[in-house]
Amino acid sequence: MKNAFKINSTFTRIEFWAATTLFAFVMFFFLTDGLDVSNPPFKFRFEQAGVPFYFYKNYFIPQLVRNISLFLAFMYLNFIVVPKLVAKHRMLLHLSLLILVFVVLGVVFGITDTYLRAYIYKAPDATELVVGQGIEEVFTLFTVFSIYSVIKYLSLYIISISAALESKYRFIKREGIIAAVIWVIGLLGLIIAESDGLIVVLWIMVVPSAVLLYLVGFYGLIPYSLNKRFPFASYALGNFVILFVTLMAWGLILKLVVRGDQAHLAALWIFNSVFQLFVTVPVTWIIYKRQMKGNEQVSTLKKELGQSTASIDFLRSQINPHFLFNALNTIYGTALQEGAERTGEAVQKLGDMMRFMLQENMHQTISLTREIDYLNNYISLQKLRTTTHTGINIHTEIEKDVNGVHVAPMLFIPFVENAFKHGISFREPSFIIINLQVKGGRVNFDVHNSKHSRHANDPEGDKNGIGLVNVKQRLELLYPGKHQLEIRDTPKEFFVHLSLQTT
Repeated sequence: MKNAFKINSTFTRIEFWAATTLFAFVMFFFLTDGLDVSNPPFKFRFEQAGVPFYFYKNYFIPQLVRNISLFLAFMYLNFIVVPKLVAKHRMLLHLSLLILVFVVLGVVFGITDTYLRAYIYKAPDATELVVGQGIEEVFTLFTVFSIYSVIKYLSLYIISISAALESKYRFIKREGIIAAVIWVIGLLGLIIAESDGLIVVLWIMVVPSAVLLYLVGFYGLIPYSLNKRFPFASYALGNFVILFVTLMAWGLILKLVVRGDQAHLAALWIFNSVFQLFVTVPVTWIIYKRQMKGNEQVSTLKKELGQSTASIDFLRSQINPHFLFNALNTIYGTALQEGAERTGEAVQKLGDMMRFMLQENMHQTISLTREIDYLNNYISLQKLRTTTHTGINIHTEIEKDVNGVHVAPMLFIPFVENAFKHGISFREPSFIIINLQVKGGRVNFDVHNSKHSRHANDPEGDKNGIGLVNVKQRLELLYPGKHQLEIRDTPKEFFVHLSLQTT
C-alpha cells in the first residue's frame, strides 16, 4: 500500500509539471505566432467570405479563453475530481462535477466558436454548424480524457505490482512496464496533437524496438558477452544479428502482406535498424557498465562499513569493564597465591592481548601466527584461574607451523571466549577442547565445550555474546563462498566447526 501511494504521488508530481510545462509552451507559441497581426490565423477565410476580421475579437481573445479554460479544466478534473471518483469518495457529487465541467467547456467552446468562425455566418445553417462543432469538440475532449484516465490508472496499478510480476514471471521487467506506459501515453499525445503521420509511425516503430533491445541486452546479451575476449564487440555483433534477422523478416512481411509501394516502409525499418545499432546499443552498454560500477562501489562500501562496524563492536565487547575486572581479579588472586613470577607472566599476556586488540585488529588481514599468539595468550590467561580446580579439563591442539597463511583478525577468539564464558563452572565438571589445523591453505578450527547456566548476578548472564553474531557477519562479508560454519547447541554441550579457505 505504501509503495503504491509513493508511486502514485511521484507520478502525480511528474504529471503536474509536465502538464504545466506543456501549457507554458502552448501559450508561448500562441503568443509569439498570434501577435503577428500582419498575417493572423483564419484571416484569409474571413476575407474569402467577405466578412470583416478583427484580430482580438475574432482570434486572440477567443483562442486565449479556450486555452486557459482547457488547461484549468484538465487540472481540476485530473488532480481533484477523477482521483475522488477512483477512490469512490462521494461518487454522485464528483460525477456531477465531472459532467458540469464538460458542460461549461461546451458553452465556452460554443461561444468562442461564434467569434473564431464568424466567417461561416453567411451560410443558412451557420448556427447549427457552430453549435455542432462545439458539441463535437467537447465530446472529443471527453473521450480523449477518459481514455487518458483509464490508461493512467491502469498503468499505475501495473507499475505498483511490477515487483510481484517480475518475481513471478522472469521475462517481465519493471523498466519494460514503465517504458510501455510512457510509450502508450506518448502515442496518445501524438494522436491528440494530430502530429505528422511519419512521426507517429516512427514512434510506433522505434520506441518498442529500443525497449526490447535494451531489455534483451541488459539482461541477456551483455552478461553473456562479458565472459568473451572482446565483450563490447560480442555484444554489438549479437545486436547486429538480431536487427539483421528482423530486417529480413520485415521485408518478407512487406512482400507477402503489403500491396503497392513498399519502399517507404522498408526505408523506415532500415532507419530504425541503424538508429538502434548506433544509439540504443551503445547507450544500453553504457548504462549497464555504470550500474555495474555503482553496484561494485556499493558492495565495497558495505563490506568496508560492515568490517569497520564489526571490528569496532568486537573491540568494544572485548575492552569492557567486566573483562578487565575479571582479568585484574585473576592477576590479583594469582599474586596472593604465589610469587611475582606468575603475576608478571599474567600481566605480560594481558599486555600482549591489549596491544593486539588496539593495533593488529585494525588491519584487514594479519598472519595466522599472530592470531594464534593471541589465542594462546587468552587461553593461558584463562587457565590461571582454573588450574586449582580439578574438575576443569582444558585441552588445546593448535598447529604452530602456519607460516604464509593470512586471515582477518579476531575470527577465532569469539568462539574461544564463548567457550570459557559458558563452558567453565567451579561447581560442576567442565571441559573445553580447542583444535586448529591448516591443510593446503584451508584452516579447520573446532571448539567443543560443556555448557553451564550463568550465575544470577553475572552482569553478562543474559547476553548471548556479541562476538558470535559479529563473526558470522564478518565471515559473510570477508569470505563469501569460502567458509563453512557449523554450530551445534545442546542443553549440555556446545560445538563449533569453522572451515576457512584462505587462498
